[in-house]
This record gives sequence, C-alpha cells and structure tokens, in this order.
Amino acid sequence: MSGYNLDDPVELLCALTEINSVNSTLVPGAPGESAIADFIGQWFSDRDFDVKRLEATPGRPSIVACSKGATSTSKIMLNGHIDTVTIASYEGDGLKAIRKDGNIYGRGTFDMKGGLAAQMIAAHRAVQQGITGQVIVAAVSDEEHGNIGTEEVLKHFTADVGIVAEPTMLGLTVAHKGFVWFELTINGLAAHGSRHDLGIDAISKAGYALVALDKYGAELTSRPHVKYLETPSVHASIIRGGEELSSYPAQCVISIERRTVPGETPSGVRAELVAILDEVAATTKDFSYELDGGFARAPLQVNEDHEIVRIIQDHYFQHTGTPVKFRGEWYWTDAALMNDAGITTVLFGVDGEGAHAATEWATESSVHIVADVLTDVVLQWCN
Repeated sequence: MSGYNLDDPVELLCALTEINSVNSTLVPGAPGESAIADFIGQWFSDRDFDVKRLEATPGRPSIVACSKGATSTSKIMLNGHIDTVTIASYEGDGLKAIRKDGNIYGRGTFDMKGGLAAQMIAAHRAVQQGITGQVIVAAVSDEEHGNIGTEEVLKHFTADVGIVAEPTMLGLTVAHKGFVWFELTINGLAAHGSRHDLGIDAISKAGYALVALDKYGAELTSRPHVKYLETPSVHASIIRGGEELSSYPAQCVISIERRTVPGETPSGVRAELVAILDEVAATTKDFSYELDGGFARAPLQVNEDHEIVRIIQDHYFQHTGTPVKFRGEWYWTDAALMNDAGITTVLFGVDGEGAHAATEWATESSVHIVADVLTDVVLQWCN
C-alpha cells in the first residue's frame, strides 16, 4: 500500500480494493473482513480517532472510528460495508485496482469501497477543520449476507442521523424496499408410485399454490405506485420436493420472498398469503399446507423535509451546481436497521456500475464529490 496517498479518496479506494474482503459466509473459505478491518483500524488510529473493533462473530470484525473531544451532543454516523461478493466471477484480477478513463476498476469499487473511502476521508477532513460534535464511521462486516456488522454496531453506538454510502449514482436515496421470507410446505402422502389410490403428490399440489402465487404477484404489481419504489412484489425463490422416482412425494417446500414497501408489515403480508392459500385449500382436493418463516427486514422511508436531507441537498448543489436527484432503491440496505434504531438515515454514494457483476467500477469524479459533500455535511451537522 506504500505507493498510495492514503489521504486522497481515489487512492484510498485503490488501497481498499486490493485487500481481499470477500464475504466468508457467501463464499466458504474466503478471507472475510479481518485484513481490511486491520487496515481501516490502523488508518483511523494514525489520524487520532478512537477506534473500536467489534467482533462478536470471530473472523467477522467491524471497525467503529469516533472523533475525539466533542463539546456538543451532535452526532452523525457514516456507515459503509467492508465485505464484497465473490471475485471468482470477476473478469481479470478483481483485487487489482485499475485506473482507466476516469474510472477505478476492481471488485468492490462500486459496491461499496468507493463510498467507504469517501466517508473515511470526509470524517478525517472534517475533524481537521474542526467540529464540536462527533463523527462516527462504522465500517461494517457482512452487509452482503446477514448484516451482523451493523446489528452489532447498533448495540454499542448511536447518533442523531446517518448516511450509508451505498452506490446511488450521486443521487440521494430517501426510500427503499424491505422484504419478508417464508417457507411454504405443501403436504402430500408418501406411497409407492404404483399406488395412486394411496399417494398424494405434494409436488403436483404445489402447482396450485404456484399458480395462485403468480396471480398474487400480478395483483401486487398492479397496485398504486409508491413514490420512488413503484409496487411490492413476490416470487418463489427455491423449490424442494421428492426423494425417488417411484414414490409419491410427502412434501414440497417452496421458499418465497415478498418485497415490501413503506406502510406494509410482516403480519399484514402473512395475512395476505394465508388468505390466498386458504382459498386454494378450499377449492383443491387434498391440498394442505403450512406457512413458516417470516424473517423480515423493514423498508426505509425518510421525509424529504428532514434536516439531514436538506443539508445534503445544499452541499451537493454547492459542489456541483446541479440539484441532487431523489431516489428510491428496490434493494434493501443497512440504512433500514439504523433508521429502526432511531438514527434517521439516508443513502448517498458514488457513480459507476457493476455491483456483483463480472466488471465493476466507480468514477473517480464521483468519489471526490461524495468525499467533498460529506465533509461539509459533517462540518455543518457537528457544528
């Protein structure tokens, strides 16, 4: 890393890109976040931040860097995840940062080490210029799978407001969808394949549920559009059933994902599914089911008049001369966990392309813009 100027956001991004931080839950045997956590922790220590390493799950650390010497109670949390998806599917060397045509290529440059580098630089610059409040940078593990990093951070730290620097193409994201996961088990009756008089085919019966699910999906996407997010949706993700060719399957299990919009609740979504499945059971011979699961992540919605939104708008305009564009994301992020913990949180991050793709890049100009805007946002919030 000695060749990089670690006080420049683009060169810091290059250094971060060249540290393998592939999520070890997604890719068994991958190194996880330990090496990049070491690097980030040392980077902040060298700049006189108070550094905490949180590692309730061994090998899956998060780093929380807090500015020192606050004389007011104002706090802002900048959150960025340090894990990436696999490099196996990356074209070329995903761990080599390549600067070309105004872009930085490499795994994680866009999602989301570009935003993280900008946040680190912004926090340092703001402290150098002088703040009376506190800036907290949470560099978190496991966002790409189970979000254990942000969940652990929120047990120990809080703030008034937060910014997650997921790649938003320099837009300001004030809403995103949530989700609920269900396991639907269709019950059959095991029997020898020759005994149609005894067996009930759980897989065939599952077909009725899938047709009903398809109709449900069409109904969801015809609902009135929610600002920035359009409509909820549903799909069957995984189906498992049967044991051998000459047997009637006793069970067929369908994993279902239901994407939610603000205003929807897991209990309300479950009630919709139960009503649909009860209707199938009432009209289909020998159809019986069980609906389990219900793991949920809430959607995000922040008022466009909130102070943190206005501050980002103002400083974005000052640095670019153009109004920031409001966005909604159809995917879920750690911002919802922060919001649920009482930290009003929005998303603002770099431009580029290729999240989880074979080629990935962030634009150098957007990394600088995010760093510049966030520096001024931290200065204003913390003074």
